[in-house]
Amino acid sequence: MAAASDIGTAVIGTGFIGSVHVEALRRLGVDVLGILEDTPEHGAARATELGLPRAYASLTALLSDDAVQVVHVTSPNHLHHAQVREILASGRHVVCEKPLAMTSGESAELVALAASTGLVNAVNFNIRFYPLNQHLAAEAEAGALGEVRLVSGHYLQDWLALETDWNWRLEPARGGALRAVGDIGSHFLDLATFLSGQRIVSVMADLATFIPVRREPRGPVLTFSSERASETVAREISTEDAATILLRFENGARGVVAISQISHGRKNSLRYEIDGSLAAAAWNSEQPDELWIGHRERPNELLLRNPALMNAAGRAAARLPGGHVEGFGETFRAHFAAIYADVAAGRPSERPAYATFADGHDEMLVGDAIAESARTGRWVEVRRAGPAAELAREAETAAALGGHA
Repeated sequence: MAAASDIGTAVIGTGFIGSVHVEALRRLGVDVLGILEDTPEHGAARATELGLPRAYASLTALLSDDAVQVVHVTSPNHLHHAQVREILASGRHVVCEKPLAMTSGESAELVALAASTGLVNAVNFNIRFYPLNQHLAAEAEAGALGEVRLVSGHYLQDWLALETDWNWRLEPARGGALRAVGDIGSHFLDLATFLSGQRIVSVMADLATFIPVRREPRGPVLTFSSERASETVAREISTEDAATILLRFENGARGVVAISQISHGRKNSLRYEIDGSLAAAAWNSEQPDELWIGHRERPNELLLRNPALMNAAGRAAARLPGGHVEGFGETFRAHFAAIYADVAAGRPSERPAYATFADGHDEMLVGDAIAESARTGRWVEVRRAGPAAELAREAETAAALGGHA
């Protein structure tokens, strides 16, 4: 089995998240061979800034480098489908930022293509890989919470709280029809499914756009940038600033989540509580080393992240001893460690801990239901039937039978 240092990787896009990918890969010991940016000039500048050996002039040039075995796609959302298709067709493993594609039809196609190749395929739902979330998922699967009954929480940020805040995600043609839900809400929904072991089967959603006109700067803007442009142009906004969503899970459990990118003072606040028939658990992303465990007839517990006290899944995601906080950046290292173990083996494991393209496609189907519910004002079932879903199911079956369609 190959070591991480023997695996060559390239990263497409080096904005906020792309740079986090590069840093985590280096810490894991993976050989980051180069990057691809929107222009060769921008790529060359970013390669110098990041201390990387090269910037590829195009995706064709990147895929002509035989040393590249894995490609990380962190480009704007509208580019994911075409880029991932080309990468898979070239025989490379793929790690793609969420959303996997712009539509569920596109994501179903990528699930089928990945399954037909037998290549490792992953979507970057990194929040799964906080050690305490890995620990809780294993505990819940073993029955520690009993039957899951209620999942509640929020994901709140404030980086788009002002009319002068701008990012390409505000543009449906580049970011997709769902913005707050697609960008951060998808993390909560994936985490709720991962921790509870239950898929979401129907939703009731209310989406709101509180800033209908924003001031777009004349020039590029980095994600989470606090700079204010001196020259702007008014743009009408159609994507949601906030969402409130009711959820129903396949075992009958209920859920509720609030999602916002306009909550002043909330920089990156994801909180959840899972209430089961035997116990409850709650976690806060801004205090990631603490897991609250609730009981009815004995004292509640506060589990501090500590490899000596967590189960095997939690220990596998942890790197530092107890009392040494592990944060956002470390989730990428733990996530990529799981992915690259499969890359070293040459194919996906039977039950990956990371989110696969099939998981990313399922998130797209949930997103479809959320959009329809907000549009119609009624409960909508997640349609895991029809051409797109059928294509994805066939792909999953092919993968289970040996990775060939």
